[in-house]
Amino acid sequence: MGIDVYGADWCGDCTRAKMLLDRHGVTYNWIDTDADEDARAKAIDISGLQKIPVIVFPNGEFLSEPSNPQIEEQLKTNGLVQ
Repeated sequence: MGIDVYGADWCGDCTRAKMLLDRHGVTYNWIDTDADEDARAKAIDISGLQKIPVIVFPNGEFLSEPSNPQIEEQLKTNGLVQ
């Protein structure tokens, strides 16, 4: 299981999160919540919030609208970065 990132192209926090993952060389599955109504509903179902990005990690934990330090902590927890 990899990382799923639910978000939209217009979302600045989504762009920032993707840039952080790219900088660390971490692969992820981008799921566009604007292009797919079911994806939007699933992101809300996962987090219980109408906020993006929603990032789901291999260990099953998720973050909603996270800061860079929160993302990096989860990457370390999941053994994806040092």
